[in-house]
Amino acid sequence: MQQSFDSVIFDLDGTLWNASEAITQAFQTAKNSVDYIEHDITLEQVQAVTGQPYGVVYERLFPTLPSERREEFRALCAVQELTAAQEIGGTLYPGLEETLQYLQKHYRLFIVSNCQRGYVEAFFENSQLGHYFEGHQCFGTKGLPKSENIREVVGQYGLQAPVYIGDTRGDYEASQQSNTPFIFATYGFGQVSPQEAPLRINQLADLRQLL
Repeated sequence: MQQSFDSVIFDLDGTLWNASEAITQAFQTAKNSVDYIEHDITLEQVQAVTGQPYGVVYERLFPTLPSERREEFRALCAVQELTAAQEIGGTLYPGLEETLQYLQKHYRLFIVSNCQRGYVEAFFENSQLGHYFEGHQCFGTKGLPKSENIREVVGQYGLQAPVYIGDTRGDYEASQQSNTPFIFATYGFGQVSPQEAPLRINQLADLRQLL
């Protein structure tokens, strides 16, 4: 079914690429530089918090750390994470560039992510796909929730009929809170029922039929 949208706003992790292995390596590097993190950080743990607001990630991974230690470790991880995103990067989901080429002919393209400042730019640098996107916003810029960042992109760029594409329940809820239609990427890290999110893609190439 053709939808009357003028723009597409993408989530990043779990929607455009999977960088969880690189991020796990980054966390491990940070962990090895301190003496107050006892356990290794696993890929499964990282994937379980992918897409959460940046601060919430560390609260869930390290709930027993005192707040000052958690902030210190978060700063160490942030440096390692950006380096890993730039140098190692993630696995681009199949058909990404071909889909962006198609969409760019018909829609204005954007990214809104719960990542730290600089992470979207690291994705652009590693993937060399930044030229497809007109703009982006993230949690790290102003500390705003995803719903507010969606609203900010809509307002800043004068979007009249955007749609948000994401892979987690948090993405779905942010779209609801910002009154933005939602397309659920089933191949990512989260679960949303078909009743809640009837517009769904099993691969990026499905957007050619949906949009």
